[in-house]
Amino acid sequence: MSSTEWVRAGTLDELKQAGSKVVKGGIAVFYHEGQVRAIDNRCPHLGFPLHLGSVCNGLLTCHWHHARFDICSGGTLDPWADDVPAYDVKVENEDVWVSSKPRNVRDADNLKRRLREGLEQNIGIVIAKAVVGLIEAGVSADDIVRIGVAFGVSQGNGWGAGLTILTAMRNVLPKLDRTGRILALYHGLVHVARASAGRAPRHSLGTLPSRAAPMDRLKEWYRGCVEVRDTQGAEKVLSTAIACGTSSEQLADMMLISVTDHFYLDGGHTFDFHNKAFEALERLSGELAEPILASLVPLIGSPTRSEELHHWQAPLDLVSPIKQAFEQLELPTATAAPADPLDEREFIDLLLGDRPLETIDRLTRHLQQGISPVRLAQLICLAAAERIVRFHTQNEFGDWVSVLHTFTYAHAVHERLRRTKEPLLNRALYYGAMAIYHDRFLNVPRAPRPKPAVGRFETEELLDLMDRRQQVDEAASWVAGYLAEGRDPQGLLGTLGLCLLREDADFHTFQLYEAAVAEYDHWDTRSDAFAAQAKETCLIACARYLAAHAPSARELPHTAKIAWRLYRGERLFEEEQQE
Repeated sequence: MSSTEWVRAGTLDELKQAGSKVVKGGIAVFYHEGQVRAIDNRCPHLGFPLHLGSVCNGLLTCHWHHARFDICSGGTLDPWADDVPAYDVKVENEDVWVSSKPRNVRDADNLKRRLREGLEQNIGIVIAKAVVGLIEAGVSADDIVRIGVAFGVSQGNGWGAGLTILTAMRNVLPKLDRTGRILALYHGLVHVARASAGRAPRHSLGTLPSRAAPMDRLKEWYRGCVEVRDTQGAEKVLSTAIACGTSSEQLADMMLISVTDHFYLDGGHTFDFHNKAFEALERLSGELAEPILASLVPLIGSPTRSEELHHWQAPLDLVSPIKQAFEQLELPTATAAPADPLDEREFIDLLLGDRPLETIDRLTRHLQQGISPVRLAQLICLAAAERIVRFHTQNEFGDWVSVLHTFTYAHAVHERLRRTKEPLLNRALYYGAMAIYHDRFLNVPRAPRPKPAVGRFETEELLDLMDRRQQVDEAASWVAGYLAEGRDPQGLLGTLGLCLLREDADFHTFQLYEAAVAEYDHWDTRSDAFAAQAKETCLIACARYLAAHAPSARELPHTAKIAWRLYRGERLFEEEQQE
């Protein structure tokens, strides 16, 4: 017998008298119904010592939350608690020996199965432990995300906040340390599970019987279906296009042309969700193309079309000038005037001002003169970030979401235009510019740009600020001081990520952080003074929004911490260990 494989638990008579005891390795040994049983002494739910529970009729009950376990196999009757590891035992010469290795060790395949079960049953602790185990087993983040996306698009009413959070968190993983990556994946997967809870599975409508229709005809059909809010027809056409081998770039253009046929659908969410779905598709296997993209179709069923809203028509009619601009863009480019240089600062000031008709004309002229739509989109996004920097805390708290929506929409447009040459998608620039105009009163009074704070600029300082409510200006000043001292901005992005992930953040806060990270990186390709200020704007906007929404109860990260400690074999509570 090898002492490294088996642990002595005393004599059989001693165990009979005690009923239970804890041996080396944190294993609880029980004598029940004439048999010796051994399981991990930590309740898999939250780590309470199981030897303090009670055993009756073969079931061990943890007295903390009353989870029940089969004393023989470790299996639970309460799925929210998860199974507890069980150990083999043997009795030799009246001595009780317990194996030091659990009977039911989980490999990567079992952990993936448990992740799917956690998603199906919406059990956070199961999801957390699966994520920790998969990361520790070396499973790639994309494999983990793939499980979450595949589940999410098969449930409910289509692509929504949960899948958007998961995709956004996948995008920011390079900015985070190991703990941050686990938290990011966990947050995303939990939100997918919550969004899917209680929803019926989605079923594909299939393709058209004949796939002979050319792509131009399919685009025409899809656009027509979206126009009349025909989700079933749109899905059939989309599935047919996918089955014909249409590239993801062509599919994105087909779908987003239809989205931009109307103004600023659902306050920008429709475009944003489409962009995130295609970002997910870029990272995951093509086999998910049909379920991912089909999950977007419900979004076109009943979205708000902003050209129908009063504030887009009065007191100033914005709809007619924008439609006229679209007609001008269809004219031959040979008629365009010679290109004017794009003054980036002046263009930002125009976007932030109250001359929307001039903004529309300027956008049209720049596009006609061949100014890159990507460059214009980046500047529109920067102006939207400036709205957050200048958002005064005298505004109603709920108005943070208004400036947030414009920024994340503008970011989605920027990302999509970086991947396409389709001119009809340039219409999205106008919607973003006008949303910035509509947000102008949220900068009255206008908050000043923060003055750099003085400090040691260690991570704990910013985290301490986020422990107190509404430290908006203080957090912004800290970031400004950090940058003025020449500290590492990439390290700051990681710290801001920790500020997000240690909270029970809502959908919009995840959106904000991911957009700020991406826009910072786009400006980081330049080294001029304007780009330096643009990067500072992204970081200050992020810090202000995070500070406005902290602290929370921090329940989700607490669950993740427990899962990690359980995985590492830590004792969460003091246990009486007997020899």
